[in-house]
Amino acid sequence: MSDTPTIDPTFIAIPTRRSRRRRISPLLIACSGVLLFVAVCAVAGSAVAPHDPGAQDLALGPAPASADHWLGTDGLGRDVFSRLIAGTRNAVVGPLLVAIGTVLIGTTLGMLAGLRGGRVDSLICRFADLVYALPALLMVVVIVGMVGGGSLIAWAVFIFFSIPTEIRLTRSATLRQSKLAYLDAARTLGLSTPRILFRHVLPNILPTVVATGMLDFVGALVGLSSLAFLGLGVAPGTADWGLMLAEERSIMDLNVWAALGPALMIILTAVSGTVVGDWLYDRLSQDRGRA
Repeated sequence: MSDTPTIDPTFIAIPTRRSRRRRISPLLIACSGVLLFVAVCAVAGSAVAPHDPGAQDLALGPAPASADHWLGTDGLGRDVFSRLIAGTRNAVVGPLLVAIGTVLIGTTLGMLAGLRGGRVDSLICRFADLVYALPALLMVVVIVGMVGGGSLIAWAVFIFFSIPTEIRLTRSATLRQSKLAYLDAARTLGLSTPRILFRHVLPNILPTVVATGMLDFVGALVGLSSLAFLGLGVAPGTADWGLMLAEERSIMDLNVWAALGPALMIILTAVSGTVVGDWLYDRLSQDRGRA
């Protein structure tokens, strides 16, 4: 009888934990591609559009998709695909600024509340609870409608009503860190509060900050598009996804892409931001765990 070991043909090698971490799903690749396309359109704008986004052809009017106009034309004969590309900057820059402002203010207040505790924590938490109890989107519509301001007012109001969620999540993450020995050592050494927050606490809660920042971007994208759909925060005739959806829904029987195009761009960008944000959270958490 041979001593040579035999290999069971039914044996299936189980991938290691490290190999599973390195595997990137097709969904993540697709979502990353969508965000890359959106970023290129936001930076390049009309330069990469096949037609002048503002050029009108009243004789042509709303027409279905063709070889010359890939998504057809709108009610004024403007190329829908070119307007989608040109409108990317208006649709994305606002949510990006809202997310940055929310992360900067909310993360700072949340870390301060979680680290200092006491009256500082109580004051910040009461502020967050008060704002969180208000119907955010309804308040944004009322305030922007009453003030009659443009994009800057809408962005500022969205930042204000997005801060409480950021404070709560960041405070919770900071409280978990405050029980660890490295913060006791930092206090013993007499380090200042800003240095403890931004040099020691922030790197350890970075996965939470990045994930909530992506969610802030997605929420602001949907919210600002809703305002534009209602005719608030965006000047009439501007190439903006929400405004395009509102203006072209009446011609869907002539060219369905005139309204479906901006709607799909909003949905795809929001879903892609959520998926990529979730992946970044997992990846950063794994890196922190190995460190």
